Amino acid sequence: MVSLFISFAVLLIGYFVYGRVTEKVFAPDDRDTPAVSESDGVDHVPLKTWKAFLIQLLNIAGTGPIFGALMGAVFGPVVFLWIVFGSVLGGAVHDYMSGMISSRHGGTSIAELSGIYLGKIAKAIMRVFSVVLLVLCGTVFVTSPAELLDKLTPDWMNGTFWAVIILIYYLLATLLPIDQLIGKLYPVFGVLLIAMALAVMGGILFSGGKYTIPEISLSNLHPAGTPIWPYMFITVACGAVSGFHATQSPMIAKCITTERVGRKVFYGAMICESIIALVWAAAGVSFYGTTQLLNEALASGASNVVYEISTGVLGALGGILAIAGVVICPITSGDTAFRSARLILAETFKLDQKKIGNRLLITIPMLAAGGLLTWFAIANSNGFQVIWRYFSWSNQTLAMIALWVSTAYLLKKGKMRFGSLITALPASFMTAVSVTYILMAREGFRLDKTISYGVGAAAAVILFAVYLFILFSKRKTAGETR
Repeated sequence: MVSLFISFAVLLIGYFVYGRVTEKVFAPDDRDTPAVSESDGVDHVPLKTWKAFLIQLLNIAGTGPIFGALMGAVFGPVVFLWIVFGSVLGGAVHDYMSGMISSRHGGTSIAELSGIYLGKIAKAIMRVFSVVLLVLCGTVFVTSPAELLDKLTPDWMNGTFWAVIILIYYLLATLLPIDQLIGKLYPVFGVLLIAMALAVMGGILFSGGKYTIPEISLSNLHPAGTPIWPYMFITVACGAVSGFHATQSPMIAKCITTERVGRKVFYGAMICESIIALVWAAAGVSFYGTTQLLNEALASGASNVVYEISTGVLGALGGILAIAGVVICPITSGDTAFRSARLILAETFKLDQKKIGNRLLITIPMLAAGGLLTWFAIANSNGFQVIWRYFSWSNQTLAMIALWVSTAYLLKKGKMRFGSLITALPASFMTAVSVTYILMAREGFRLDKTISYGVGAAAAVILFAVYLFILFSKRKTAGETR
């Protein structure tokens, strides 16, 4: 239990210390933000800081810090380390840079930013990659709450019924101006999300010794012997480092009224999400007692595990609060996933989004694709797990690219010699994670572990070497110019 409280403390210290370092490297100023200079009443809408923070938190949270943390807890309490240091040194930096660089470019998406800083080929790839990821994400965030609501309602309200209801809500949230539906509902949902996490944590801590939270250990406790590297770093995405956030931060970058609130909104929301992930990881390892029992419970679905923990720890009344939070979490990320996809496609095809007809032209086919994937996930017993695995790898690969985009931006900015290391180091780490995983995973190339480890490490070293070459070349050129 001591390790858990130390983990919470490190996250908070990370916000105040490393968050300020990150802010100093970016150097926010008093220029007009897109919410002020490009206000359109639909997507570029000024929001108060507290509201922007809560919307950002709900955008990025989803089921990731809950389901991902529970699946990561199967490796044992070592998962606490990844959640804490992954967030402070990688995920929160990733979210802050994605949002702030987007703000400097009028709220531009990560796909367009890739084109600006990595070239036209990168932009073309990222347009496709990010839209596919967002549709997968939206599907994941339809399926998981639909499955949970299915368990809590009469038989005629099955998973398909709730999936249709959620998709109808997504249609409205994707089309309407951001302040009309999302801006009104999210602050209330944000309070519920935080209350849910506090309730579950309180139920574990004040159980009279019924549940014991183990101390951090580097041991791999996965009952199937699945290696920590790279599987744990892919499984736990939204609670540590998540490329999905790079698609969400630009949406709120269109709404902040000053650059100086960026650390609170972007870095702060990621730290808050990591606290939620820690709560659920701790709940998973303590409620079931062993990783073997947790793994067996997860075999029947992550929604079942959430239901068992919520009702088991808090009883019927507290369980309703916790389950409501878990239902709202994914829905409030699924809607903004489709909304972000609409904005990326609008940029690609240059469709003015002030016109409702143009919004419908993009939204209807996109939600139809999400509906088909949802039907697949519900109709197949392992459909959710299949979609989750592809989503997880795509998610971390997008994080890798977003961090390299941020590094290229800082190199071009060139105000601090080694400031770009804050993004180059996690970018290299995520390169090794993503390349290694796709080479050895069953949904990838299924290569030998030794080969996969070697190629993954080589990819990271090569890209970091290229970064160093550019860094010192720029310094040399700058020195000669002076």
